[in-house]
Amino acid sequence: MSVSEQQATGDGSVAATAGPGRLYGVGLGPGDPSLMTVRAVEVIAGADVIAYHSARHGRSIARSIAVAHLRPDHIEEALVYPVTTESTDHPGGYRGALDEFYESAAARLAAHLDAGRTVAVISEGDPLFYGSYQHMHKRLAHRYPTEVIPGVTSISAAAARLGRPLAEADEVLTILPGTLPEEELTARLASTDTAVVMKLGRTFPTVRRAMERSGRLPEAQYVERATMSGERTEKLADIDAETVPYFAVSVVPSRIADLPPATVASPGSSEATASPDGSGEPATSPEEPGESTTSPALPGEVVVVGTGPAGPLWLTPESRGALAAAEDLVGYTTYLDRVPLRPGQRRHASDNKVESERAELALDLARRGRRVAVVSGGDPGVFAMATAVLEVASQDPYRAIPVRVLPGVTAANAAAARAGAPLGHDYAVISLSDRLKPWEVIAERLHAAASADLALALYNPGSRSRTWQVGKARELLLEHRAPDTPVILARDIGGPEESVRTVHLTDLDPTQVDMRTLLIVGSSQTQAVRRDDGTEIVWTPRRYPEG
Repeated sequence: MSVSEQQATGDGSVAATAGPGRLYGVGLGPGDPSLMTVRAVEVIAGADVIAYHSARHGRSIARSIAVAHLRPDHIEEALVYPVTTESTDHPGGYRGALDEFYESAAARLAAHLDAGRTVAVISEGDPLFYGSYQHMHKRLAHRYPTEVIPGVTSISAAAARLGRPLAEADEVLTILPGTLPEEELTARLASTDTAVVMKLGRTFPTVRRAMERSGRLPEAQYVERATMSGERTEKLADIDAETVPYFAVSVVPSRIADLPPATVASPGSSEATASPDGSGEPATSPEEPGESTTSPALPGEVVVVGTGPAGPLWLTPESRGALAAAEDLVGYTTYLDRVPLRPGQRRHASDNKVESERAELALDLARRGRRVAVVSGGDPGVFAMATAVLEVASQDPYRAIPVRVLPGVTAANAAAARAGAPLGHDYAVISLSDRLKPWEVIAERLHAAASADLALALYNPGSRSRTWQVGKARELLLEHRAPDTPVILARDIGGPEESVRTVHLTDLDPTQVDMRTLLIVGSSQTQAVRRDDGTEIVWTPRRYPEG
């Protein structure tokens, strides 16, 4: 029985087949031939045809890995790319030239398969992970019996060579091609826990800038030709861009291995309680921050982070990255609860009436060299923590502490989006809380904004101890607005009790409003329209009538 009439089985034995040949996508691992799987060796040994890709120079890394297992009677199919990184005069451009090549290569392999030959397409790493084989798979697997033999990826090899975990516990590993635009790379690096960037070579300067802009450069490692001859591992920041080949990756490894257990500060105080794993071990107090991954000789930093109106779906990539990088989180308990627990982070929770104390605590921690994130709901600059932090940071003891403010989705914008586009034209944002300013100022501003025919977003409309402000605001607004002016009651936007209702201004019921509700009052031009599917949308035209 000839080889073309045989099929390798899972135990290495050979079974007879008839009809068309079988296609194998064979992963060879990251480069060291000893990292090939037993199954990969079996399939290569039993194949009639060995196919591999190469550039126009004809040298194939895949073939060099598998060379010890090639037989003299193997039929070899060298699939030579017409272009790699250079330009082409193909009428379809670079993509057109490659598509034409893949179609031609698939036709060559199909001829062998139709003749009953077994074809093994060998590929570095894993065949379906950025592998050349996948282009043959898409064109042939639906036509012929096919098996894919997985291989050790360069990512796994790089982590092994660094001796660093890629991801632990609930960390998220993100794999990125270095060919992405710099802004996209920066955003994704900022928002993930751990990352691997592939396809360096010419993309290295872009990748390095993205690492620096996202704040990940100090953590980033560089691995070149993992498990191959000429292997190199260094800190990414120390690499000369002119020396970087295509077969190199950048790794931002797990932070957890280098961090002590997380601790949580008790609400309303600066003293820490037991760690969240229930071990009962006391945490270090903020006055004695203990070990830090930031040298005490260096200044720390305070980042005021806006988390949006609810959970993680509303976080920007930049905010997500800042929360992950912080050593200490300071904030109102409700907002801190939105941030996942991370090993090594200390949490300092308090109620919502001690903003100045929170700001001072955060700046004191930063003065000791800690990286601190002050967690704020919505946008931190809109009736939130940014003002409190900047006010304290302007005082003499803290003027040298770096402070950054990261924006978030505001409650007004979130509520408006749920309702349609009621803030599509000029609008004003006013808080109805008279705790920090007298009601007379609020009333004056309501009159001014309403007489100017601005749409209004009303924050902090009511609470258990403030029950009359909404009714009074309705009276003031009716002096300038028609009774049927649309008013949106948006409650717990993004949360489990989210509700959005639209009523007429004259029907606004103060008993239906609490501290978790935001009100949007339309202008004279705002429209409330019921659509064919039964939903109601509210929108304010961008064009204002003349006269």
